[in-house]
Amino acid sequence: MKVPLLDLQAQYRPIRDEILAAMTRVADSQRFIMGPEIDALEQELAAMLGIRHAITVSSGTDALLLALMALDIKAGDEVITPTYSFFATAGCVSRLGARPVLVDIDPVTFNIDVSQAIAAITPRTKAIKPLHLIGQSADLDPILDAAGRAGIAVVEDAAQAIGATYHARPLGGLGAFGCFSFFPSKNLGAFGDAGLVTTNDDTLADRARLLRTHGMRPKYYHHVVGANFRMDALQAAILRVKAPHLSAWTDARRANAATYRDLCGAAGLGGRGQTPSQIVLPVESPGCRHIYNQFVIRTSERDALKRHLDAEGIGNEIYYPVPFHLQPCFADLGYAAGAFPHAERAAVESLAIPIYGELTRAQQERVVSAIGSFVHRNRLRQGFGAQDVGAAR
Repeated sequence: MKVPLLDLQAQYRPIRDEILAAMTRVADSQRFIMGPEIDALEQELAAMLGIRHAITVSSGTDALLLALMALDIKAGDEVITPTYSFFATAGCVSRLGARPVLVDIDPVTFNIDVSQAIAAITPRTKAIKPLHLIGQSADLDPILDAAGRAGIAVVEDAAQAIGATYHARPLGGLGAFGCFSFFPSKNLGAFGDAGLVTTNDDTLADRARLLRTHGMRPKYYHHVVGANFRMDALQAAILRVKAPHLSAWTDARRANAATYRDLCGAAGLGGRGQTPSQIVLPVESPGCRHIYNQFVIRTSERDALKRHLDAEGIGNEIYYPVPFHLQPCFADLGYAAGAFPHAERAAVESLAIPIYGELTRAQQERVVSAIGSFVHRNRLRQGFGAQDVGAAR
């Protein structure tokens, strides 16, 4: 049995007729840019997320860029961000001529190291951008407190965490801005690029809406230099069909995460060490509702495990193989190898395995069996005792 990392067809089939009807509705209206589909989606997402303003945009990357532009981040400013993330987290800072100030990650959650982030604040700091990686909130309260005392903004990079909460509070409404992605692989995915900016601040929301359409209000009268960050109406219509299913899809992902823990525990695979005989499972932080955009395991034998799973037909992916401080395009920031050891270790040990909501128990058993056969082989090679070998079968 082959198991894909993500099966979008399994999600699409039950709602196919609704999706096609929504697309036909837009085609018949011939309203493709802004208009009623956009307005309705923004109202529905704001209500779903419990945030005052939901502003649709063209991608998750553009959500981050728009938020920084609305905060007037510019050349000479500093924005603190973790070194371990998707490129846009730091790339959008550089695009505005500002400097990404990189910090390490927490070795358990892979989210931003709070103490390093706070220590990195300088008079040039204009924002802290904590990332809610793979579906779980960063530890926000100390960051929000430090940022408030320093008079700087917090921009939540929630691209992978729609519907996640922090101490029962929805992500995306705790900082100045929240930024979400509707890339097709996300828990709530469009049929292409799309994103969302959220805020509870009326003034910031108005500025973001202005910048989203070239700083234009009314038509052809431009108050500031903005950009074209508009979401297509077709994407909005599709997301309006899918959004009501998000809660159930998230519950299914969380149930699959619990099943993985049970199956790995029964197979003797779980552990916190870093020997080839152990697979470290993701941890759900107290007070955080994890939505499992990915289920990321780690092992000191990651590359060998990846090759094994590839051969077994088990989908997997490395998120992310190179931290920002080791990327060639950020060489001018002056960071050296070894500067952020937790991020560097995560980059060589982490591996995502299938977690999508439609994943069956039989498929999960197949995934765990494939991992177990790898661990079993390694234990034999390393000369572990017969009892240890048996536990991995």
